[in-house]
Amino acid sequence: MTKLSGSEVSALAINVAVPEALRWRDTRREVEYELQSITVRLLPDGTLAAKAYGRPVAGGRGGYVSFPVPERPELRELVARSADRAAQLWAEHRGLVT
Repeated sequence: MTKLSGSEVSALAINVAVPEALRWRDTRREVEYELQSITVRLLPDGTLAAKAYGRPVAGGRGGYVSFPVPERPELRELVARSADRAAQLWAEHRGLVT
């Protein structure tokens, strides 16, 4: 939890679409998934945590199951670039729309 100007911010997270060329497959409970998005969280110490999510390859609804993000340089770069872009967008916000 981060305290900013008297406000407590308990979570900062972004969802990143994985470009088709960088997607991968993984299996959970005998169901094969194609991983299509990464949820990135900013932890209180300033580091990032990431989990991948996707859809069953065979189709259908499949459960909301997280997978680890593989240690691939291009995926690490995608996460870092996305976090930098999110920081820029947050810094440039124009206030609450009512």
